[in-house]
Amino acid sequence: MASSSAASRPVVWVNGPIVVGAGPAGLSVAACLRARGVPSVVLDRADCVASLWQRRTYDRLRLHLPRHFCELPGMPFPDHYPEYPSKRQFVDYLEAYAAASGVEPRFNQAVTSARYDAAAGLWRVRADHAAVAGDATEYIGRWLVVATGENAECVVPEFEGAKEFGGPVSHVQEYKSGEAYRGKRVLVVGCGNSGMEVCLDLCDHNALPAMVVRDSVHVLPREMFGVATFSVAVFLLRFLPLWLVDMILVLLARLFLGNLEKLGIRRPSGGPLELKNSRGRTPVLDIGALARIRSGDIEVVPGIRRFFRGGAELTDGRRVAADAVILATGYHSNVPQWLKGSDFFTEDGYPRVPFPHGWKGESGLYSVGFTRRGLSGVSSDAVKVAHDIATAWEQQTSTL
Repeated sequence: MASSSAASRPVVWVNGPIVVGAGPAGLSVAACLRARGVPSVVLDRADCVASLWQRRTYDRLRLHLPRHFCELPGMPFPDHYPEYPSKRQFVDYLEAYAAASGVEPRFNQAVTSARYDAAAGLWRVRADHAAVAGDATEYIGRWLVVATGENAECVVPEFEGAKEFGGPVSHVQEYKSGEAYRGKRVLVVGCGNSGMEVCLDLCDHNALPAMVVRDSVHVLPREMFGVATFSVAVFLLRFLPLWLVDMILVLLARLFLGNLEKLGIRRPSGGPLELKNSRGRTPVLDIGALARIRSGDIEVVPGIRRFFRGGAELTDGRRVAADAVILATGYHSNVPQWLKGSDFFTEDGYPRVPFPHGWKGESGLYSVGFTRRGLSGVSSDAVKVAHDIATAWEQQTSTL
C-alpha cells in the first residue's frame, strides 16, 4: 500500500479491499482475508473496535445466545467463559480476535462518502478525521466491504408534547445502569430485549419503571429444559419446516411463560422465526422481566399519545407520571447516508437481495452483517466475502 499527496487531501491506494466498520463484521472479514493472504484497510469512525458494544450498551448486557453461536471465524471463545458471556468478556474477545488476526483498524476515520469510479474501475472512499475538523483522506481500492452493521444509528421517534415533558429523555444507548434512577419513575419506551432488560435493571436499583408496549411481540424463555431456546430452534429446523418450528416454539413459550396477554403483551400472528427472517424483528428472550411484571414491579402500559409536563397520556386515555424517559426504540443502518450511486442497498440500508445472497453486489461491492441473523450471520457473510475477494485478488496478483 502506498500513499501520495493531493492538492485537497491525502490519497491512499489500498492494495486490497477497503472495509468500513471495525465491529464484529469488519473484524471478521478482515481476519478471514488476512488468513488468505489478502491485505485490507479497516476504517472506523470511533476510537476503538466494536464501539457499539464498548460505548453504547448497558453494563449488565450479556450475549443473548449461547457463546458457540456467537463465535467469529477461526477463534472460539475461551473455555472459561460462561455460556452467555458478559459485555466486558465479549469486548475482550473481540480485542483479542483483532490482535490474534493481525487486524489493525484505522480509527477516527468517519466515512462520509463512497462512490464507484466506473472509468477507473475503483472505489473512492472519503473519510473525515473524527477529531480534527477539515482533516480528510481519500482511500482508493478495487473492492469495498460495507460492514457498518444494522445498528449504526439510534432510532429516536418524535412524540407530541416531548418538549413539554420537562424531565430527561435519553436513548438506551446512553443508559449504563439504574443507579442514576434510584427511586424515580421511569417510562421505558420499547419492549424488545433492551427495553425488557433496562426495566429489569431499573427494578434492581429500586427505580419504578413503566414499559410502553405499543406493538405485539414474541417473548420466549431463554432456555427450555436447561437447553437454550435458540439451540432447540436450530435443531428442529434440521428436520421440520420453519412454520412448524414456529408453532412448536409458541406452544412451548405458552407452556413455560403462561398467557402473556393477561400481562398486556400480545403475540404477533406471524411466528418468531418468520418475523425475524422477513422483518428483522428479534424475539425477546426472557431473563427475569416477566416475573417482575407479574409482581407489579414493572408496569406495562400501551402506546403514548402525547407527553405533558411530568408524564404522558396513553393511547387508552390513561395518564402515567414519569420523572424520566428512556427510549429503547432500536437502531438502524446508516449506509444510505454515505454510499453513493449504488442501488445495492434499500433506503432502509439493507441489501435488496435477500439472505443468503445479499453479501455480494456489483463492481467489487460487498456487505457483511446485514443478514438479520446476529453474529452467526456475520460469520457466514465474512467467510463468503473473504473467499470471493481472495479468489479475485489471487487472479489479479498472479498476472503482475
